[in-house]
Amino acid sequence: MRIFISGPSGVGKSSVIKEILKRKPDTVLSVSYTTRAPRPGEHDGTDYFFVSRDTFEEMIEKGSFLEWANVHGHLYGTSLAWVESREADGFNVLFDIDVQGVIQAKAQGSKGCFIFLVPPDMEELSRRLNGRGTEDTRQLALRLENARHELTYWTIYDYLVVNDSLEKTIEDVSTIMEAQGLLKEEVIRKLPWLSTIA
Repeated sequence: MRIFISGPSGVGKSSVIKEILKRKPDTVLSVSYTTRAPRPGEHDGTDYFFVSRDTFEEMIEKGSFLEWANVHGHLYGTSLAWVESREADGFNVLFDIDVQGVIQAKAQGSKGCFIFLVPPDMEELSRRLNGRGTEDTRQLALRLENARHELTYWTIYDYLVVNDSLEKTIEDVSTIMEAQGLLKEEVIRKLPWLSTIA
């Protein structure tokens, strides 16, 4: 099963995903390919697959990516083969993904569960961003403007989860994942013998 989770900066997406992965050992986080250099402490194959631009562009030409994007001059993408291999091993694959990536994944016909985390209101989102103390006034205004833009895409998602309480949000996302796992397509994937019974 593929679970795509998006949300504007400051909504708490990273915290939710971190807890979901802790609580669900049958779920792995998608590892992206990137052309940027590793940062201190990052490991190839764990944080990202670090490749050259030529290699990445060859993968684009071969149609190897479920989705890919150019972010600040560096290329990032999700290998379809990697995702399918994790699924074949019996894992759910969770994607920490932006709106652009979801649009591409849907255009490629990717099946899955698309969840959009939203703040209770814009004032709360502003408060959270401001509380991080990592942006100056101009950067904060830009992040809020970007958040407003991202929120206009709520209609392309299957589920909207309001993050007004971290624990409740984690429970809501877990419930959605459990329900998705009971869809007949997911059950048949795990129990192929069932499809042979007429």
